[in-house]
Amino acid sequence: MRSSHSRNSISILVLAVSIGMMLASHVSAQRPNFLVIIADDLGYSDVGCYGSEIATPNLDGLAAGGLKFTQFYNTARCWPTRSALLTGYYPQQIRRDGMPGAPSGFGGSGKRPAWAQTIADYLRPAGYRSYHSGKWHVDGKPTDNGFDLSDEATRSHGFFDSIKREDRDPDFYRTTATADHAIECLQQHAAEFADQPFFQYVAFHAPHFPLHALPEDIERYRDRYVDGWDALREERHKRQQALGITSAELSKLEEDVGPPYAFPDQIALLGPGEINRPLPWGKLTQQQQRFQATKMAIHAAMIDRMDQEIGRIVEQLRSMSAFEDTLILFLSDNGASAEMMVRGEGHDPSAAPGSAATYLCLGPGFSSAANTPFRRHKTWVHEGGISTPLIAHWPKRISARNELRWTIGHVIDIAPTILDFAGVEPASSSVPAMIGKSLAPVLLKGDVALNDEIWFYHEGNRALRQGDWKIVHGNVARDFPWGRSKAAANETDQAEWSLYDLSTDRAEQNDVASDHPEIVAAMQSRWLELRDQFLRDSASALLPSTD
Repeated sequence: MRSSHSRNSISILVLAVSIGMMLASHVSAQRPNFLVIIADDLGYSDVGCYGSEIATPNLDGLAAGGLKFTQFYNTARCWPTRSALLTGYYPQQIRRDGMPGAPSGFGGSGKRPAWAQTIADYLRPAGYRSYHSGKWHVDGKPTDNGFDLSDEATRSHGFFDSIKREDRDPDFYRTTATADHAIECLQQHAAEFADQPFFQYVAFHAPHFPLHALPEDIERYRDRYVDGWDALREERHKRQQALGITSAELSKLEEDVGPPYAFPDQIALLGPGEINRPLPWGKLTQQQQRFQATKMAIHAAMIDRMDQEIGRIVEQLRSMSAFEDTLILFLSDNGASAEMMVRGEGHDPSAAPGSAATYLCLGPGFSSAANTPFRRHKTWVHEGGISTPLIAHWPKRISARNELRWTIGHVIDIAPTILDFAGVEPASSSVPAMIGKSLAPVLLKGDVALNDEIWFYHEGNRALRQGDWKIVHGNVARDFPWGRSKAAANETDQAEWSLYDLSTDRAEQNDVASDHPEIVAAMQSRWLELRDQFLRDSASALLPSTD
């Protein structure tokens, strides 16, 4: 027979366990949900609340109910940005982008070290369910990196089902399919895991090339852009100034800067309406003007449809009573693209522009308009290639409504922000520390000094921002397709740098390097110092896992 002491001990233990479970349930209930939405090749000015004429009422509504960041950065390219966003590290630290002095096998095809976990990896032990919908473009599979469900919504190289499939689905459209999967994940979560918080990562392919859109969406913009990219840039810039988004002057078009990679044979397939330089609109033939205006109409239609699908996802959050306590973040993986090529299933010039049988790219003219007011495009580390909108919305915690944030931030800050709000500690001191910082004080309180410096490198293009000073060195064009050329990989560390004061010249129009050689020298030295640090960090990928 058990003693009363034993019975009391068991009773106390049962009570403690019960209380512990209740507390754990309470803590879980207090942990917010997270919805991160990333667009592909979206320009800084491509959303209505950042100066666009494109209809984006759902994103505009999120911004009106929350915050818009004016100085947020990505890495200038898709896969480095996605790796940085999901891990909190610069991609060069984790072997996901190239760098001078790096060993072979480094870069876009590199495998992350075991310690470079994703947000989903960190959140799983904390009781979160994680879902991925859309583009991945990170090493490994999503379901091997913390995500419970994943669907890339891929049927072809474009946005429609493959024209070569006998059982082709005429109703498939990738942007809609991505939203469908995200909604299905949320519906299943509400039905089966309502007692757990969630992390939903929605990575739209839009508006990345090929320019594919639904006919009814294209029709809304068909004649909107016949006045050309010069007029559109002026229009967007005036709207940005009225919104308070920027005080920067409008950058001058660089008529000698075309696509970052030369594919002249492929561009020739597109016909006489194509042009690979941002010449003044008046210098184009009528055929070229019509062709270019049609391409921009398709680009706009893709963004319009993405916004519609975001609205459906947000409505799902409302229907499951999760909208109020979900931190929603929206951004782009790089600036709008000047790339021009024909890939996938080729281009049929007789097919309707924007249809499955076509393969069109935006090109440098309207890409410059999409990146208003900044200079250059995706792959470059000038402001046009690395600046992104960032919209933050969270009714339960963000008290600000329709406010701007001028704090300098970077995609490496997304992971530590989410982990901070989830109450999850990042990796231990035995691995390189996340350079990214939590945006929590900026979201909850207001502008604060967060990032002392931000480092950039992609395919020979390099930059460093320290406060309002920015040094940048970038190639004008490269003749090599895909990946770094030998020349770019071994580019001299003594390359000429430009220096800009972004407090007065964020459009990077006035190089003051000759006026401040000591600042250039110090910042160049620091760029190299960080480069060496990241190489050391990445070398740990060759060591046994620290898990």
